[in-house]
Amino acid sequence: MTHYPHLSSPIRLGNVTFHNRMFAAPMGGTDITADCSVGPRTPGFYELRAKGGAAAVTASELVVHPATDASHMFHLNLTTPGNLAGWTFLADAVRRHGAIPSVELSHSGQYAGTYLTDKEKKKSLAQYGPSDGVRPDGIPVRALTVEQIHSIVEAYGETAALAKRAGFEMIMVHGGHGWLINQFLSPYFNHRTDEYGGSLENRLRFAREVLTAVREKVGPGFPIEFRMSGSELFEGGYTLEDGVKIAQGVEDLVDLIHVSAGSYQFGFSVTHPSMFREHGCNVYLAAEIKKHVSKPVATIGALNDPAQMEEIIASGQADVVEMARALLADPELPNKVMAGREDEIIHCLRCFTCMAERPTTGTRRCAVNPLIGRECEGMDITPAARSRKVLVAGGGVGGLEAAITAARRGHDVTLCEKTGELGGILKEEQAIPFKYEMYQLGVTLARIAEREGVKIRLNTTVTPELVAEEAPDALLLAVGSNPIVPRLPGIDGDNVIIVNDYYLRKDQVLDTVVVLGGGLAGCECAVHLGMEGKTVHLVEMREQVASDCNIRQRPILMKELEKYVTCHTSCTGLAVTPEGLICRNARGEEELIPGRTVICAAGQRSNTADVQALCNAAPFVRWIGDCVRPGTITQAVYQGYHAALDI
Repeated sequence: MTHYPHLSSPIRLGNVTFHNRMFAAPMGGTDITADCSVGPRTPGFYELRAKGGAAAVTASELVVHPATDASHMFHLNLTTPGNLAGWTFLADAVRRHGAIPSVELSHSGQYAGTYLTDKEKKKSLAQYGPSDGVRPDGIPVRALTVEQIHSIVEAYGETAALAKRAGFEMIMVHGGHGWLINQFLSPYFNHRTDEYGGSLENRLRFAREVLTAVREKVGPGFPIEFRMSGSELFEGGYTLEDGVKIAQGVEDLVDLIHVSAGSYQFGFSVTHPSMFREHGCNVYLAAEIKKHVSKPVATIGALNDPAQMEEIIASGQADVVEMARALLADPELPNKVMAGREDEIIHCLRCFTCMAERPTTGTRRCAVNPLIGRECEGMDITPAARSRKVLVAGGGVGGLEAAITAARRGHDVTLCEKTGELGGILKEEQAIPFKYEMYQLGVTLARIAEREGVKIRLNTTVTPELVAEEAPDALLLAVGSNPIVPRLPGIDGDNVIIVNDYYLRKDQVLDTVVVLGGGLAGCECAVHLGMEGKTVHLVEMREQVASDCNIRQRPILMKELEKYVTCHTSCTGLAVTPEGLICRNARGEEELIPGRTVICAAGQRSNTADVQALCNAAPFVRWIGDCVRPGTITQAVYQGYHAALDI
């Protein structure tokens, strides 16, 4: 029985009824073929969220006019063999689970080529926008002619008609985030002097023509969702007051006004709120717009807490909540909400693994969900032909994921953890507010493991003798890693705290701090301490900090470091004193970096001794996570899941 009646209630848009208020917002598909058709893995990518209970699932981004948008994104046409069929299979995959299939129609405008893995190629593309200009990265932009505008408008309508033919039951028109329609709406991008520029009425003309063309092709009663930025949130862009007028200017042509925020070039971490921002930080935009329009309004932006989403609907701030990353982390979130199992939700970490993978490898991956991007390999855990006795050594996320998966396959699973608490290295994250969901991941997995019947033994080290006594058929080693502590004079002083122990000793950190080690863990700890008002210096021996951070997260992290931390690169620690850390700087000179507390974040080393002692202790042995090589949550979860499938 749901505890969230407003969130779980149906809503009718046009002539279509949606069975709850939780929609899967658009995220680009897993694989795009060379001819820009739907690849074989993509239907499963969207189907997983339909199976999980989302009322609508929107595929994206479908580029409507390749002649002026040469991005390597999805196309829909009748000229490429198999193209329409691919979209039909995708719509079928969503609809058969009761969700409404939707597709986002888009044009990148001057940001064509954003998601190309070959970053140099976009420099050779024709970049079109409302006006002539030069992008911040130096790429020239050409103004669209009126004839080209009319052609693009017609293409929106024709593509919408084909999408309906393929089985889609809703169309989303992307009018936000700095893409072409937004570029026309924005006084920052649009400097035209004809009927498409100048006044807000003129800047709205292109959006209205697009929506009119779509409506003419899909007919009355067919839901149209318009995605817009409630405010561009940068100097020179349009404001929330303008956003209200834009929403009023299109509401007669649409059935749902989807209010997002920001612009690609100037606010990626606003449009996709990072871990440094509050959950629901953009809801106020939708709430204000809803006061001034008669059509239903959707909101989005780091929403994953059912209680918060219920309050948004119940209080009238929005009619629909949309989630993207949250439904990658846990596609079952809507089903869990409606079944009263909200304490089993695996929350998105906002680590940007999913968004970094796309421009890096052209695929998708999620730190906490090993199925993402690999759904066609199997969405359901297949029961084992014969139950085996499984022993898991280590209660971090890799070990917990392995234990849960093995138990779901019907195996008899025992998990031993040498400390008195599950969660592994993620226990330390409980002291850093913007990383709390990483700590919460371990807590949730522990709860699920217990409910799946895993026998958990705390304060128990797995030794060769224990394995011999238990005689398991399979032994899964997730024994983790140990912190690297450089052999420096003074490193064992009372003023030194190993970063792994920060959560236990946080009250001992004084007002000036030196963090030794500029990897991801050191950088995030330094930012946290800076946010607390401490004076923080970060020391890194390499030429740059956060080199282990993904390409989406790193620019955001660097901005936080600039606000809160003084960084010293190419700087080697020599000794710790009560006054701070003595270093050899980039000029080869000895220098004292002042700090009454020193945090050692020099990295992790695999626990190879335990692995070597146990690697032949059972008929089937697998190594998981940091004991293989210190890495990421992504690797630990993925390896744990698949190790259990192999038993």
